[in-house]
Amino acid sequence: MRREGAAWSEDALLAFGAELGGEPLEWGRLANEHPPVLHTHDRYGERIDEVEFHPAWHQLLELAIRHRVHASSWSDPRPGAYVARAASFMALGQAEAGVCCPLSMTHASVPALRAEPELAAEWEPRIVAGALCGMAMTERQGGSDVRVNETEARPLGDGEVTLHGDKWFCSAPMCDAFLVLAQAPGGLTCYLLPRRLPDGSHNGMFIDRLKDKLGNRSNASGEIRLEGAWAQVVGEEGRGVATIIEMVVHTRLDCVLGSAALQREAVAQATHHCAHRLAFGKLLIDQPLMQNVLADLCVESEAATVSALRLARAFDEGDEFRRIATAVLKYWICKRTPAVVGEALECLGGNGYVEESGLPRLYRESPVNAVWEGSSNVQCLDVLRALRREPEAAEAFVAELEERDRAGVERALQAADEVGARRLVETMAVALQATLLDRHGDAAVAEAFRARERFGAFGTLPDGLRLAEIAERHRPAA
Repeated sequence: MRREGAAWSEDALLAFGAELGGEPLEWGRLANEHPPVLHTHDRYGERIDEVEFHPAWHQLLELAIRHRVHASSWSDPRPGAYVARAASFMALGQAEAGVCCPLSMTHASVPALRAEPELAAEWEPRIVAGALCGMAMTERQGGSDVRVNETEARPLGDGEVTLHGDKWFCSAPMCDAFLVLAQAPGGLTCYLLPRRLPDGSHNGMFIDRLKDKLGNRSNASGEIRLEGAWAQVVGEEGRGVATIIEMVVHTRLDCVLGSAALQREAVAQATHHCAHRLAFGKLLIDQPLMQNVLADLCVESEAATVSALRLARAFDEGDEFRRIATAVLKYWICKRTPAVVGEALECLGGNGYVEESGLPRLYRESPVNAVWEGSSNVQCLDVLRALRREPEAAEAFVAELEERDRAGVERALQAADEVGARRLVETMAVALQATLLDRHGDAAVAEAFRARERFGAFGTLPDGLRLAEIAERHRPAA
């Protein structure tokens, strides 16, 4: 926090962490044990489209909003605001990740809304006060290919339309408003769709069903139908992707932060368990092979954290580095997280496979950020596109690297093509993390990261490293 420019937020962050480490841990469990339920009609048969959440969900959301996780970058935009908010988001994600989804979308909606100053002037104060904003882009036939969306916008005049069509995925459908992509006469356009009309009545947005998801079960995700839903244009007609992309970029940052948080929580659970579990006459953490596994996990987690917070600073500074680094880290950190959590679960043995340990919930959550806001292939293709079209962004990324890491990336860039895009992005990510650990990380961790001979199974670090020191560094303090 001090290094990345947010030392001023340290006291508030420590207080938030202390609060999260108490009853909110139980709220997270309860919110997942009792997932949301859709009520389409009331007792009189009237359409209501309400999602009922367990009280624990509301308690988590209230806590997060009270600590301004949803809007602190905008309500207190001093230098380091993104970094301060990133650390709060990561802390919250270790207690319960599902609640982070509506908070992330709400935070990310502000840059998109600013494409329409009048709407921004109306909605930003509401958002800072606690209103939530989601997004609805995905349709059955398109997925990431939003240009084939079929939802239709029928003009009413003065930037107002009615929307008609279906959205296959709408996360947190109980938000107060949504950014939606729809086909206007001039092409794909972005609109702000309030869930309630100005007079408080129901807008034409209907929830057909909630998704039965692998993880993220505390958070509702629904399929919605729009039948004459009133909405207002955001940005220029026909430039919907360009308008909403800044929201997507900001939520991609949160995917990186959220995955780094899941890694940290998994490592905390594994190191704590192994520091207290006796097997074959001594503690697991003192046994050489387990020590290797734990240290390897700790190195991965620290690399994710240092690079995630460096990325947050790039958002603070608005520099070219963030353009490519966001996609590179979104790919790599989100891709590595299921492996980290799975190995941490195994450190607890059979206990880790049991729900009470909390690791199964963490494991189910671990793939989600690789899927949201563009899957892994989308990120890699985005990197290729940026390298070809935005040389200044490529130069900024390479300039961040130490000389020995720069040379490897430059060689990879010369051979970059679509078939090898994942190899390229992995090379870029590992080089960036190695540089950042050398520059800012613990010396033992940085040494172990560079000593890795492969990024396969954990626990394959070579001899001669300070494994016990690394594991102890990451073990939760008493």
